[in-house]
Amino acid sequence: MKIIKAIKTAFAATILLGTGSVLAAEGEVELKHQDWSFNGAFGTYDRAAMQRGFQVYKEVCAACHGLKYIAFRNLMEIGFSEAEAKAIAAEYTVPGAPDEFGDPTERAAGLSDYMPSPFANEQAAKASNNGAIPPDLSLVAKAREGGPDYLYSLLTGYEDPPEDFELGDGLNYNAVFPGHQIAMPQPLFDDFVTYANGPEASVDQMAKDVSHFLMWAAEPKLEARHQMGFKVMAFMLVLTILLYLINRKVWANVKKKH
Repeated sequence: MKIIKAIKTAFAATILLGTGSVLAAEGEVELKHQDWSFNGAFGTYDRAAMQRGFQVYKEVCAACHGLKYIAFRNLMEIGFSEAEAKAIAAEYTVPGAPDEFGDPTERAAGLSDYMPSPFANEQAAKASNNGAIPPDLSLVAKAREGGPDYLYSLLTGYEDPPEDFELGDGLNYNAVFPGHQIAMPQPLFDDFVTYANGPEASVDQMAKDVSHFLMWAAEPKLEARHQMGFKVMAFMLVLTILLYLINRKVWANVKKKH
């Protein structure tokens, strides 16, 4: 358990960031592109994958990283029932109304509350992570070039360094990360979490699931945008056909006169 706790805490070091405690890159690194269900004009999110991804986030990432733009009610958008979302919220505490003496209180979170930070303030975050503030993961899938492919590639890119590779102190080798040196230790291992249903919790599967979930967190309206795009294209097609028929009718009468 101590090893698992240490790994989860270390997850905060520099997750998904290319600044501060990582060495600068020379050139670009090829990402591992995945066939995501949300790709393309008609793409949609996989609810089962997002629920598994939330589990990975909750059991691994949430020890150090927040999702400040996600409210507990939003979890119903990824397939959780209202009762399930309420139960998840009840596991967290948020600031409550001051008591009769004006002292701060805490209460169980509700559906309208946003996911709280794992740290009380920035100073506490720095103190727990060697001076670094673990980034919030709400928008990370859109903040990094490559989006979910970047997240998946990074999480599955940990390897033993080549014999002729000089690894800096406190850094870890990652075949995908620019420069191949990153301060964040490998966060995922086979069966690190236990899925109630679905595929085996391999590193590859967990990386896909949490990347899928974080993509939704960064762009929760993607499906609505795709649907609106389809409606607009259908409208434009019908309008084009009508204009063509009207044009033919108008010019047909002109041609008859001549």
